[in-house]
Formats: sequence, C-alpha cells, structure tokens
Amino acid sequence: MSSKKKIGILGASGYTGADAVRLLARHPNAEITALTANTHAGKSMGDVFPHFFMLDLPKLVEWEKVDWTGLDAVFCGLPHGTTQEIIAAVLRANPNIKVLDMSADFRLRNKDTYAQWYGHEHRALELQGEAVYGLTEFYREKIAAARLVACPGCYPTAALLALVPLAKAKLIDVDDIVIDAKSGVTGAGRGLKQNTLFSEAGEGLSPYSVGTHRHAPEIEQEIGVAAGTAVTVNFTPHLIPMARGELCTSYVRLNGGATPDDLRAALEKAYANEPFVHVAKKSVLPQTQNVRGSNYVQIGVVADRIKNRAIVISTLDNLVKGSAGQAIQNMNLMFGLPETAGLQQIALFP
Repeated sequence: MSSKKKIGILGASGYTGADAVRLLARHPNAEITALTANTHAGKSMGDVFPHFFMLDLPKLVEWEKVDWTGLDAVFCGLPHGTTQEIIAAVLRANPNIKVLDMSADFRLRNKDTYAQWYGHEHRALELQGEAVYGLTEFYREKIAAARLVACPGCYPTAALLALVPLAKAKLIDVDDIVIDAKSGVTGAGRGLKQNTLFSEAGEGLSPYSVGTHRHAPEIEQEIGVAAGTAVTVNFTPHLIPMARGELCTSYVRLNGGATPDDLRAALEKAYANEPFVHVAKKSVLPQTQNVRGSNYVQIGVVADRIKNRAIVISTLDNLVKGSAGQAIQNMNLMFGLPETAGLQQIALFP
C-alpha cells in the first residue's frame, strides 16, 4: 500500500468525480484517501452513489478540511468558475501535488478568449499560463513534466482526435469544418435541470447552445495549433436520451486532390502506436456502444457523395476518455506509470 499514490477527488458527488472513483478504485498504483463534496459532507460515497456499496472509501468532506500536504495528486470535478481559486489554494498548501483538472477552467490559453466565453476574468492567471492541455495523444511529453493538467472537454477530445492529424497533414480545408456532435445526458452534469428530466429528454433529440457552446473555442484553439493559423469551426451539440456516450460527425472539404482513403491512412499512421485510439476499417462505422464504459476512441472515415468532401466519425464515452479516464491516463504519465494502468476495461456491451 505504501507504494501507491495517495489521491484526492474534488467534487466526488458529480458524474465525472464518481467515474474517477470507479476507475481509481481498481487502479494498481492508486489509493483514494480524500473525497470532497461540500453539499454531501459527512455522507459515504455509497449513500450518494449506491453502486459503490462494496468499496471501502473515505467519507465525503468539505474541501477546506482536507490535509492537502499528504496527497500526491488531486482530480478536480468541480463546475467551471469555482475551480480556479480552489486549485490555487490546494497548490499553495502543497506546491508539489499533481493536479488533474476535469473542468474547463484552464483549457483555454488566451485570457481574453476565456473572458469572452466564460463571462468573467480568469481568477488564477499565473496558473492558466502554467497549465498543460491534457489531450494525451498530442501533448504526452509536456503532460509528463507538468504539475497542472487541463483535461480536455468530451466534445473536443472526440473532435480533435479525428481532425488534428488531418489538419496537421494539410489534407483538409480548416476553414470548412462542420462538427455535428451528440452526447448522453451525463454530459450535462448531475444537477437538477429541466431539460435533462426523463420526461423532457427521453424519446427526443435536442440541439443546445447552438453557435455558443464553450467547447467551440477549445476545438478551434487546438486545430489552429495543428494548422498554424486561426480557425473557426461550425460546431453544434445535441442531447441524446441515453446516460453516457458521445459521437461526433465531422464534415470536411478535402485539399489538393486528397481522398477519404488518404484521410484514413493519415489517421492510421498517427495512431499506429496509441493504446486507446482505434481507426476503424473502411467498412466499419463507429458506434457509441463499441466504447461504452471504456477509455477507447473509435474513428472512421467515409466518402461523401459531394465531390472533394469526406465525413469523419468519432465516438467515445464522455465520462471516461472524455473526462475521468483521460485524466487517469494523464496521471499515469505524470508519475511515470504505464499509461494504460487502471484503464484496460473493455466496452460494456450490450
């Protein structure tokens, strides 16, 4: 037990925090020693999430009551806006702790872009400049050396894994990208909201935050880095009546005589040695049920009927590779552990 890293989870009563608990509880190199949830302080995790009845976990406490000096890493599953000052306080208490932030607070590098999209100035600018964007497949070396990792949003993870290698290879026109995204209702969090009630979300498909979703600038930031130019994408998310899972269908224009087969070949080359990203064969279409409950991503390419266009489909579990799983993947890198440790679950099907 002494060789295991001592882990804390901020916001353990939310869906991302709970999935971090689920995965870390069976991680060979992790020991969960602190769980916070200010609104549920004093309760057990089994009280808040009955499916944890078999686990011996610490009780939930207020974050201010945790002795951060005794921890090696902390996962943050708090809502955006509340995270900045809390993480700053944790790092003041223990400057050597590793921080895996699963909120949106440190993903955008430009402070003005953050203020524009989130409606207020960043409250921890010195940390915003330090944070490393945590899309593991693209920033592996920087993540390994980081103290604070800003884990990507679920939609950006699915979209960027499908599009960044194509933008970098200049196979697609980055000024003509349309991303049609769909997510299960856990992506909206566990708080009570009218649009996620069963009778409101069930048996229907609903677009939301059309033209204003805060994952758009995150996607644009990273495609822009790959392309070497500023990028604006057309991104529309939708709510699907299922608990977990996400699928992005990206419509792209091909550059310079490139073909859909060229796109597939570029993706296969980019992910040939990646443990969690799988490029589907030409005849296989990605489906959410192929990755449910796992840290895997499945990507497929299809020729469009319109000349010089292609359709790129990517799917993941929004709570695993789209959040807690990717955070654990990054933690493994930060501690020099095998990257796949604790993350080798096969998809739950049917």
